[in-house]
Amino acid sequence: MTAVAGKSNTVIWTIAFRPLFLAASLWSALALALWVFVLIEGLTLPSRFAPMDWHVHEMLFGFISAAIAGFLLTAIPNWTGRAPIRGQPLIGLVLLWIAGRIACFTSASLPVWLGVAIDSVFLLALCLVVAREILLAGNRRNLIMPVPIAVLLVANVLTHLEALGVGVPAGIGRRLGISAVIFLMSVIAGRIIPAFTRNWLSVRKAKKLPAPAGRFDLLAIASLALGLLGWVFFPVSAVSGAILLAAAVLNAWRLARWRGLATASEPLLAILHVGYLWIVIGAGLLGASIVGTHVPGPAAIHALTAGAMGTMVLAVMSRVSLGHTGRTLHADVITTTAYASITLATLTRIAAACLPSHYLPLITLSGVLWIASFLIFAVYYGPMLVSPRIDALR
Repeated sequence: MTAVAGKSNTVIWTIAFRPLFLAASLWSALALALWVFVLIEGLTLPSRFAPMDWHVHEMLFGFISAAIAGFLLTAIPNWTGRAPIRGQPLIGLVLLWIAGRIACFTSASLPVWLGVAIDSVFLLALCLVVAREILLAGNRRNLIMPVPIAVLLVANVLTHLEALGVGVPAGIGRRLGISAVIFLMSVIAGRIIPAFTRNWLSVRKAKKLPAPAGRFDLLAIASLALGLLGWVFFPVSAVSGAILLAAAVLNAWRLARWRGLATASEPLLAILHVGYLWIVIGAGLLGASIVGTHVPGPAAIHALTAGAMGTMVLAVMSRVSLGHTGRTLHADVITTTAYASITLATLTRIAAACLPSHYLPLITLSGVLWIASFLIFAVYYGPMLVSPRIDALR
């Protein structure tokens, strides 16, 4: 018993998904709760960021960055055959992430450039670690992976520069950050969603399986990347909007080829398809908001952020947590409730953007639903993340 207890005390530092998924879920709930409270009470923050800008920054460069790090540093050992980042290096990365959250929140009381430097070092370290592991393994297929992280780092610096009043185009940092994350998700989704779906359907003797990856997938990803880049640098260009609309169509067809409807009986798998569907919806709404006047821009952005990012992160975190702790890959009632909550949170957030007269009650409801979804993960999956694999205890 003593040996097992001692192992439990250190198991959280044996692989990246354990501390980083727990940190991501807790910060997602806490940061959003704080922002909703500040919004309702009309308060200010001890930050150089305005409350809305702080909220956007912490969701994108705090919560999402931790989740991405947890996934990539867990997946890379499988891709490369190298040992996972663990122990003191992993502790160091987590401490850098925590320091960034503190620096952003208290940046008004810090020397101007110190907050920027502290908040940037986590993404810089993550980029270097990911690049190092892939290069040392000679893993050419995954050489693309450090690139979105590097772009995310640049986007983070740009958001700080804008907050400091430096002359950068308004909103370019957040647009670039959103685009980097959506691009990374579109690449990773194309690997894991059809593969997981194929395996699940094969066990059930299904005759029709997801289409294999090919040139069409590259076209769909490229169109999405081009449309998002156009939005980053030319956010009101009709050409950017048209490309995004075309990307939505291509990616809708890409998603349909993965046979998501056949997975409806297993929420753990179906939610991955729902996450990608939000990318399709978000790209379409964003394109429509640029070329027309009937779709509010914030509705499109939250389809991509709350919808695609929130749903995909929750889906991947729950699946990885179950699989890597030796549990059955099945979403029970509690997990399915978290999925329903994040979906309703997205829908109400989009409704808040479309119905300005009901903005405050809708955004409050959306916040409560979002907080609930990630608190469910933290409370339910937290014990799994800090405990040894269940098959190691048998």
